[in-house]
Amino acid sequence: MFPTPTLLLCTTLAVTAPALVPAPASAYVSPNAASLETGRGATLTGTVLDRTGQPVEGVLVSVADRSALTDARGEFRLYGLPAGEVTVTVTGLSIKPVTQTTTLQNSQAQTLQLTIEEAVRELAGVTVAAKATRYAPEVDGTTVTAGKKNEVVQLSKLDANLVVNSSRQVFAKVPGITVWESDGSGQQINVATRGLSPNRSWEFNTRQNGYDISSDPFGYPEAYYNPPLEAVERIQIIRGGGSLQYGPQFGGLLNYELKRGPRDKKVEFETSNSVGNNGLVSTYNSLGGTVGKVSYFGYYQQRVGGGWRDNSEFNIRNAHANVTLQATDKLRLGAEISHLYYVIQQPGGLTDAQFYQDNVRRSSRARNWFSTPWTIPAFTADYQFSDRTRLSLKTFGLLGERNSIGLASSVGVNQPDAVNPATGQPANRQIDRDRYRNLGAELRLLTDYGLLGQQHTLAAGLRGAGAYLTRRQLGKGDTGRNFNLDLQAPRFGRELDFRTRNYAAFVENIFRVGSRLTLTPGLRLEVIDNDGRGYLSLNADGSENRLTQDSRRKVLLYGAGAEYRLTDQTNLYANYSRAFRPVTFGDLTPPATSDVIDPNLRDATGYNAELGYRGTWADVLTFDVDAFWLHYNDRIGTLRRPVPGGAAGQTQQFRTNIGTSVHKGVEAYLELNLIHALTRNFQLPRLDVFVSSAVLDARYTQLRTTTLTAGNIQEGDLKNNRVEYAPKYTHRVGATFAYKTFSTTAQLTRVAQVYTDANNTVAPNAAATTGRVPGYSVTDVSATYRFAKRFTLRGGVNNVFDKNYFTRRSGGYPGPGLLPADGRTWFASVGLKL
Repeated sequence: MFPTPTLLLCTTLAVTAPALVPAPASAYVSPNAASLETGRGATLTGTVLDRTGQPVEGVLVSVADRSALTDARGEFRLYGLPAGEVTVTVTGLSIKPVTQTTTLQNSQAQTLQLTIEEAVRELAGVTVAAKATRYAPEVDGTTVTAGKKNEVVQLSKLDANLVVNSSRQVFAKVPGITVWESDGSGQQINVATRGLSPNRSWEFNTRQNGYDISSDPFGYPEAYYNPPLEAVERIQIIRGGGSLQYGPQFGGLLNYELKRGPRDKKVEFETSNSVGNNGLVSTYNSLGGTVGKVSYFGYYQQRVGGGWRDNSEFNIRNAHANVTLQATDKLRLGAEISHLYYVIQQPGGLTDAQFYQDNVRRSSRARNWFSTPWTIPAFTADYQFSDRTRLSLKTFGLLGERNSIGLASSVGVNQPDAVNPATGQPANRQIDRDRYRNLGAELRLLTDYGLLGQQHTLAAGLRGAGAYLTRRQLGKGDTGRNFNLDLQAPRFGRELDFRTRNYAAFVENIFRVGSRLTLTPGLRLEVIDNDGRGYLSLNADGSENRLTQDSRRKVLLYGAGAEYRLTDQTNLYANYSRAFRPVTFGDLTPPATSDVIDPNLRDATGYNAELGYRGTWADVLTFDVDAFWLHYNDRIGTLRRPVPGGAAGQTQQFRTNIGTSVHKGVEAYLELNLIHALTRNFQLPRLDVFVSSAVLDARYTQLRTTTLTAGNIQEGDLKNNRVEYAPKYTHRVGATFAYKTFSTTAQLTRVAQVYTDANNTVAPNAAATTGRVPGYSVTDVSATYRFAKRFTLRGGVNNVFDKNYFTRRSGGYPGPGLLPADGRTWFASVGLKL
């Protein structure tokens, strides 16, 4: 069948439910619900499973005037229900409602397990489809999402190029996501929202299975590691409201949740093998299952290719393993480890003249290479005190590196890097190396309690983390062409050591007012300790220009969300949450020894606010429309100022807080099941048409500048200039046709022009590092076909019309210059599941 019924089925469903069937311990539902001090009413908890025992996520469970969506574990909770015999209804997009009766008692919680089975008529081969993108229930695992703008992307429901992590396809139905497309290997996922910078997703708090995976969220938040999307079950996105539970950044939470072993099989093997143009070859293989109380899963993925541009070779290897032990009915223990190793050739940037002269695929940067070996271990413990209280502990670490070698100081095919222009001999390349050693733990508590006749939910947590960065830069490399990190000089030109300590506590509470309204206030306290030591450069006599930086501060975040259910399947939501972006190690490191860092440099602070309406209508329309306002204070930049106590006319660069920006706009996602809407015959094929759109106005309300003219410093203000890399609009429209076990999706992406600097420079400079990035359109088509129950064929074409475009300019690494996006590429995959 297509796809596996994990979300919403459009067949006729039958629900079988013994009156009180205890759910499996792994589903976190107590088999013997104790009496709750609820004040009034009964509580119903439970799980919805498919016929294979897998949880069904995103279906609506309703009793009387109460309803709840099932979460990723198939769980639901309903509070304040009437005593006596009630009817439990399970509904979802494109399914006929099914019901079950049970008896409830006042001041007691009961547990129900519902099993969904496809009707016999499905054997004739009806269309089975599901929504790939939706919003989460008000409690998703141990995460509170009530009153927050959020999306959950189910990757198994997508027709997309997951082989090379095609971000514009994966996030197509998440309105407002902007993507930098300058890495044809697909290893770097560069995404952002609401006019923030997409650079390595550093404005998101990027996680895997709920724990940190970036270099250092509070010192160097770049996400060099992203799991292969073929191994990802779903992606969880919470906009700015995620800051209360997860801390920085302004973008909120971006969490990759990996696949797990099936609960109904002892062994399940899956393989997917792919080819594409430019020498792309990829293999993904996984093994998982459940034996007794032990569940396990692991995968290995490798992809190699030549890249669309010259000098773009890559070899990427990912591996992961996890094991879970259901130690008791209440305690579950887990351990997992992820490992990444790759070597990628970097083709460098182009000038605008080279790009528009149709030299877009050419490159002379044959000696630039990049690698980030990454190992992430994690240990988890989940304890279910009762059906209303759950405790979760995650401990995690990071052993990682960022390594590069090359010549990145010149741009364009007219300046080859194979020789030193002055001597005609091969030039020594530059080596830069970072080493990361991180360790942290997060403890989260989720509990339901009764107050004033209503059931409420409290989420609280503690965090402690330490991160160590050893930075070695400006090293003298060899004169060869291959990846080689052997240093040709006794010392690096720059050596720095940075340390971060972070402690945090948060609390959020869902207060339920009546049967339709929830209020969710929250607080978070961050304690941050950064320091840096080392030398910035070496003098001719070998002496060091030292750096000593220390920063200790506390940050209090607060906010509140509200959600009002207008109907069983639609709600209004609103949220206001404070957020901040910590001063990074890059902000603390002057680019030149004469530059000065403000000793009172402050974190960027501000808030996200949003108001929206979302839900489904008539089982054929899904929608989420919201207006937002993002306020970004204390942005960091550089000003020129007189040297304190210096001679007349002597100046220096001074890095400090220089301005504020405001980002406001509208985000909209609508998806209509067109054929079923017109015919109301859910046995016909599906044709889902969607629009995912964002209109944005991101401007500086203040941005101080200085210029040096005839020895005098002139002050200015870039007030009302547009924020760099913040497009006025991002539109994605498309359609998915699904019939029996075949589906295909076509989408068009249209993005407006952006400026690459705060001066809003239009004409590019000679190095192509500043200047406008023109707007562009790009079309993608992908298809999936499942047959013989075990086999899957996938294929697609990205950039169908072979458009030449680019999404960013680089001022340094890995350019400098404009970095072209890939032209037309294709892939084909054959998969097998046993």
